[in-house]
Amino acid sequence: MYSRVLASVMVLLGTVALHHPLSAQTSSEPAAADRAPSTVLNDPFVRSKGKKGLNLLYNMRTEKARALFQQIDARYPEHPIGPFLQGLNLWWTIMLDLADTSHDEAFFEKMDEVIARCDALLDDNPENFDALLFKGAAHGFKARLASNRSNWWKSLQNGRKAIGPAREVAEEAPPGNGDYVFGKGLYDYYTAILEEEYPAVKTFTWMIPDGNRERGLELLRKTAEQGRYVKTEAIYYLTQINYLYEEDYHTTRKYVQKLRKRHPKNPYFHNFEGRVYARWGRWDRAQSVFAKVVERCEADAPGYGVHMEEIARFYLGRTYLYDEQYDQALAQLNRLDALTDRDVEDNRYRILGRLYVGMVFDARGNREMAKAHYRAVLQMDDPVGVHDRAEQYLEEPYSN
Repeated sequence: MYSRVLASVMVLLGTVALHHPLSAQTSSEPAAADRAPSTVLNDPFVRSKGKKGLNLLYNMRTEKARALFQQIDARYPEHPIGPFLQGLNLWWTIMLDLADTSHDEAFFEKMDEVIARCDALLDDNPENFDALLFKGAAHGFKARLASNRSNWWKSLQNGRKAIGPAREVAEEAPPGNGDYVFGKGLYDYYTAILEEEYPAVKTFTWMIPDGNRERGLELLRKTAEQGRYVKTEAIYYLTQINYLYEEDYHTTRKYVQKLRKRHPKNPYFHNFEGRVYARWGRWDRAQSVFAKVVERCEADAPGYGVHMEEIARFYLGRTYLYDEQYDQALAQLNRLDALTDRDVEDNRYRILGRLYVGMVFDARGNREMAKAHYRAVLQMDDPVGVHDRAEQYLEEPYSN
């Protein structure tokens, strides 16, 4: 547990650098412009192509986004911005199916290319702002992906390597810019949360500044309102924070609806909306959202792949179970079982689906079939900790 918490702390330190490659000073006020560091990110060409590319990327028009990013790379072939933006395309491919690790190596290679270009710039000028910014960001992203893969040592190492560049960037960055305060907001909030939930984490964080939960929220809200290039990221994190930690589902819905309005073709945000309603207990709304996700998956809409359908089918199975529509629940969960019959390292929805099939049979009074599924669950690898529930239902039947 402690190694995981420590790695999480280092990843959060890395987020100080994760303002975004396009979060440079964009204010039209002369005084603010005077304070901005010298950076290629102030180039109107980069701003225009980058912002358009990011909007395309978030809406799953990845090929068009890649074309714009390649134009930026062609304009600045020795700058780290090119491979970083190209890496973002891979990042979103990974985010849409975290169970699939086949793109990890390519993503790490892109981030390594970013770091190599940064090092070359830093050899000429150790204070090069862009090199520090992108180097910290690349290490931060490597730490984030490593933590998703439970590779805590790699996550820790990259998080630590992000700290130095992140601090230097934070010192140079204009403090009033909505984009630049994003990293500080993440650091403040998550460091405070870790220290509240895991007091032992102080053993590792005594040497760094304390976080501040309320200040972190305030800074993230500022970015969500005023940011230009990380507005979506800020809204996303505010959605996550209110969903997981604040447990304020009314506010969570507000932010997830903003994501859906800004990027209506993003399947990750689409499924997230349904999960918000599910956690809130508004199963009728959840069912409507997930049914629409399944429709888009069946229509092969861009980004709506197997994993997005797995999530939607699982939640639809739950909604039908709780609504006592057992035939429909089994139909969804059986389809889920077929979808999850694939070669991935972390197939959590397969074991969850098997558990819920057992629960459906228990709810229908078919105890022997229910027990058979619970025993099958106990024979599977358990990445999400459902063995305890299977053992519980073997002792005492699930009742709806």
